[in-house]
Amino acid sequence: MIATLDIFAPQSPTTPEDTGVSPEILSDLVLRFAFRYTSFTSEKASKELHLPIPVTTDLIQRLKKDKLVENLGAAGPMDYRYAITDAGRERARRLYEISGYVGPAPVSLDEYCRTLELQLASLPDISPEEVSLAIRDLVLSPETVELASLAGSSGRSLFIYGPPGNGKTTLGHLLHNAVSGTLWIPYCIAVEQSVIRIYDPRFHRPAPLDVPPDDMSKVDRRWIRIERPFIVAAGELTIEALDLGYSAELGFYEAPLHMKANGGTFLLDDLGCQRVSPWDLLSRWVFPLENGTDLLTLQTGQKLQVPFRQRLVVSTTLDPEENISPMFLRRMGYRVFMNDPNERIYAEVFRRYAASMDLTVPDALLIWLFDRYRAEGRPMRGCEPRDLLERVRDTCRFRRIPLQLNEKTLSLAWSGYFGTSRVSNAKGNGNGHA
Repeated sequence: MIATLDIFAPQSPTTPEDTGVSPEILSDLVLRFAFRYTSFTSEKASKELHLPIPVTTDLIQRLKKDKLVENLGAAGPMDYRYAITDAGRERARRLYEISGYVGPAPVSLDEYCRTLELQLASLPDISPEEVSLAIRDLVLSPETVELASLAGSSGRSLFIYGPPGNGKTTLGHLLHNAVSGTLWIPYCIAVEQSVIRIYDPRFHRPAPLDVPPDDMSKVDRRWIRIERPFIVAAGELTIEALDLGYSAELGFYEAPLHMKANGGTFLLDDLGCQRVSPWDLLSRWVFPLENGTDLLTLQTGQKLQVPFRQRLVVSTTLDPEENISPMFLRRMGYRVFMNDPNERIYAEVFRRYAASMDLTVPDALLIWLFDRYRAEGRPMRGCEPRDLLERVRDTCRFRRIPLQLNEKTLSLAWSGYFGTSRVSNAKGNGNGHA
C-alpha cells in the first residue's frame, strides 16, 4: 500500500513479476483478450486489463517473441497495433477451455488476504454514539438499544430473534449505517489457472476517488475503492451459494456472498425461510466464526483458505433454543430478542409516524385502538402503526378528502389490514401491554 494524498492505495506494479501473479497467467490473459479482436493496441489492452502500459507492453512482447501476436505498426506516440496470429488463435482456444475470463487482471490470493487485513486494522472504530444515532428511528427498549450498540461498536456478529414485524431486519440495516470508512478490493483473484471474481456491482458501491492523474498512475488499477459492503440474503440462499460458484459458460468462479461482504456487513434475513434447514445452514459457519477464515473448494477439489472478515447479522422468528445449533450460538457475539411492543412503545411509534404525515394523535384514539387489539386478542407488532397509518392515507386519497385520522378512517384501515374482525374470546399474549 502507498500513501497518495489522504488515502492509502495498492501500489501499481512496474513489471509482470511485481504483480504477484505468474507472468504466464497474465500472458494467457492478454492472449485471450487478443483473441476477441481483429487488432488491438497496447493502450487498449492496458485499459481493459487494468495493467500499466509498461507491464502490458512487456507481456505483449513475450507473446510476440513466441509468435502468438504480431506487430502491425504504430498506432500513435509510444503506442502500437497488434493482431493475434494463427498459432495464437489455436493456443487461445485451448486457454478458453481452461478459463474464459477476460477483464481486469487478477491479484494473488495471498495479496488479497494481506491487503484486507492491513485495511481492517486501520479502519475507524465505531463509537456507541454513532450506533445510537444510526438506530434512532427505531423505538426500542433501553436493553435492546444497549445490546445493539455493543454489537455495532464491537464489530461482533449479532443474532436477532423474536416475533415477526418488530424491526429485526430494520435493525440489521440501520446498524450498518454506523459503519464508516472505505476499502480497496480486487476485481478478481487468481489461484493458479483459476480466476475468482470478487467485485460485484450489485453489492459494491465505488467510493469517490479524487486523485490527480500523476498520483493515479501510482495506484494499482486491479483494485477498486468501495464503500464498506452491505449484503443481504434471505429465502433464496442455498447451501451451495456458500461456496465458489463456477460458470462453465464463462469459465471462471464467482466468490460467495459472504466473501464479497468482507470488510462490511452480511445480513442473513428471515432465517428459516430457506430450502435448507437452519441447523445445516448455520453449522456451515461454525468454523469461519471461530477462526476468521473460510474454506472454499475448487472444481478440482483443491481447498482454499479465504478471509471471513465481515460482521454477520442473523435475523429470524425461530426460537434459537429449539432450532439453532448451540455450536453456532456460542460463536455469535451478541443476541437480541425483539419482543412485541408494549402500549407505551407502540404509542410512541404511532405518534412518530403520524407526525411524519403531519397528523396529531388524540389520546382517546389510542385508547380506542388498544381496546380493539384486546377485543380481538391480537398481539401488537412494531410495524403495525406504519401499516395502519398508510392505509388511512390510502382511504383519504381514494375518497378525495383531506388526510384525517379518526375512529372512522382508522377502523377502515384496520379492516383492510387485518381482515374481518374476530370475536373477542381469545386470551391476550401477556407481553404486549405496558
